[in-house]
Amino acid sequence: MKTRMKFCGLTKPADIVAAADAGAAYVGFVSFPKSPRHLDPQRARDLAIDVPAGIVKVALMVNPDDVALDAYLDQVPIDMIQLHGGETPERVAEVAARTGLPVMKAIGVATSDDLDRIADYADAAHQILVDAKPPKDASLPGGNGARFDWTLLSGRRWSVPWMLAGGLTPDNVAEALRITGASQVDLSSGIERSPGDKDPVKMKAFAKALAPT
Repeated sequence: MKTRMKFCGLTKPADIVAAADAGAAYVGFVSFPKSPRHLDPQRARDLAIDVPAGIVKVALMVNPDDVALDAYLDQVPIDMIQLHGGETPERVAEVAARTGLPVMKAIGVATSDDLDRIADYADAAHQILVDAKPPKDASLPGGNGARFDWTLLSGRRWSVPWMLAGGLTPDNVAEALRITGASQVDLSSGIERSPGDKDPVKMKAFAKALAPT
């Protein structure tokens, strides 16, 4: 089965072209001012309207309130919301009901105990993003280029689709898939020259690394 790729934190038109050329199934736009990949709604709209049909457009948000959700969706044509903060299962369900869009919930993982939280979200979220838990002093909830112990996921399966994230690169993704059995992967820093500056060469290299899987 072909592994589906999500390239997150795209910031310019050339990123959309490169992601599509590499075969990305999802593209992500960050709405979080502390991130170097943050886009205001107008810039996100300009990119979203140029995404080719068939590629899922995802908005990454951190603890958005209803006002922020409504304002963003009024401007940006997206297909899915990715919640990357401390949202409860109840809030995830509220966001899905309010927006009418599928919601992906990010769960930070450092130990096996963190995986137990996934079951709490299984009925509320449409997908789960299993990511590396950020360091305590980190200013960003994701996109830090950190990985976790992939063996924690060996043999694990859940009732909702899930996606692997956290420190993935063209050099290590084959190992990550072999250990975890993931059918979807998400990355941002692993396809960048520097934070927020995507590299089309790395996008192609990542896609090529997935080819044998």
